[in-house]
Amino acid sequence: MNPEARRLVDRLWNYCNVLRDDGVSSLEYLEQLSFLVFLKMAAEKEIADKDLPLAQRRPVLPETDEWRKRGWHQLLELSGEKLETAYTELLADLGKEDEGHKSTLGLIFYRARNRIQNAANLRRLIVDLIENEKWLQSSKDVKGDAYEALIARSAEDTKAGAGQYFTPRVLIESIVRCMRPTPEDTITDPACGTGGFLLAAHSHIVETYGEDMSVEESARFDEGVIWGTELVPATARLAAMNLLLHGIGKPDGKPLIHVEDALAKAPANKASLVLANPPFGKKSSIVITHVDGTVSREDMSYRRKDFWETTTNKQFNFVQHIASLLADNGRAAVILPDNVLFEGGRGATIRRELLKRFNLHTMLRLPAGIFYAGGVKANVLFFDAASPRRSEDEPPHTKQLWVYDLRTGKRFTLKQNPLLPRHLEDFEKQVFGVGECEAISEAINRRKPGGRLQVFDGAKLAASKDVNLDIGLIEPDDKDASEGKSLADLTVALSTDLREALLELEALADDMGVELPLLSEET
Repeated sequence: MNPEARRLVDRLWNYCNVLRDDGVSSLEYLEQLSFLVFLKMAAEKEIADKDLPLAQRRPVLPETDEWRKRGWHQLLELSGEKLETAYTELLADLGKEDEGHKSTLGLIFYRARNRIQNAANLRRLIVDLIENEKWLQSSKDVKGDAYEALIARSAEDTKAGAGQYFTPRVLIESIVRCMRPTPEDTITDPACGTGGFLLAAHSHIVETYGEDMSVEESARFDEGVIWGTELVPATARLAAMNLLLHGIGKPDGKPLIHVEDALAKAPANKASLVLANPPFGKKSSIVITHVDGTVSREDMSYRRKDFWETTTNKQFNFVQHIASLLADNGRAAVILPDNVLFEGGRGATIRRELLKRFNLHTMLRLPAGIFYAGGVKANVLFFDAASPRRSEDEPPHTKQLWVYDLRTGKRFTLKQNPLLPRHLEDFEKQVFGVGECEAISEAINRRKPGGRLQVFDGAKLAASKDVNLDIGLIEPDDKDASEGKSLADLTVALSTDLREALLELEALADDMGVELPLLSEET
């Protein structure tokens, strides 16, 4: 990370620790930081535009006599209860200005609320921290990387539930390198969280093609060729701010993050590249608040004509949605948990259709210990769109499924032994020819089974009764696995196995409609 960005991260994160004493979680702090940084950038833009002709000025905040008296400069002049009141009213009014999310401003301030009830701490955040930084003029390597690093740190806050929105950056960047996004691509993430995949794809394009890109090609990124969908408004605003600070989109331009349930309807726009890590959890459900104040959860299935099967399983619904999202010759990389590979019933039908209708050419079996949701076993499925099959007798479009095992004999933890880029180098080169082959198709044609890489016949998989894709794990070398294991390593391994067993029990209880007692922190 840029040293200046690291300085900014440390400075801002230290203040997050201060606000925790006021009951402000790390996610809430990031949210408030987004509001205030946006207001500061709007003020900086207003100053920068003063010398421009009136016709060329594009103010971020509403251009009325009343609004000219409000905003960042007003907050700088106030303190105490007046500051708290002005800030609270400002957020509420900005949310009302654009309730239809027609601009990035409207998205960021949608239902915005002041979470900082201590006026002295609010003033310190405004005057001492944000005011002293130049946000509009700073490079994206400083403000963008700093903001993304703050999101990464907040993911460690398990009590706030932040980790569910965060995919390890090392894994994201590896997937993007394998997928090779180009300036001609249209790129989306239907479960974008804080926007990690979208940022990595944009960064890869700029680094690879930046010198040769025209002004028109660069401008496409602000106009919606990269977009995401996020169900949770608070997370969507973090994603919008994350993109904005990385130089993608405009404050007064149309939002690049859509706040909606991606699964609710067939996609209006298709993409040539889909990158996604749908939220963990098997069931699609809605929370219902009753008249007496009690809350219940109701399983929800999505009845869509473009889906092969109707199911309440969230993961299978995302598989079908992403399949519908792909344009002709489009390609997808999606992170999915193990249950998607073997769950029966409608799951088997969905896997069979995926093998038949698409080219599911690659699967990466991921190790445990790399996600903030403990005990998760996941995989990356890589598949391409194909032409419609003319009949059921036609062979599946998946001729061969190549499976790379990064799980067997591998143990990772988030802090002591984290996943690093070097752990993915062999997969990238052997399977996708990163740094060696210009095209993915060329890399696939050069593949040879061996080591951690195995190949399976697509037609046989599709014809099998259960269409079990829980395959490709190599036999562990017991001798190598036991040698050099410290007590700490064995403890981590046991802890991971216990977490995985607990998750399986919770899933079973959920399917049976049994409510398990909550474990206390002491337990």
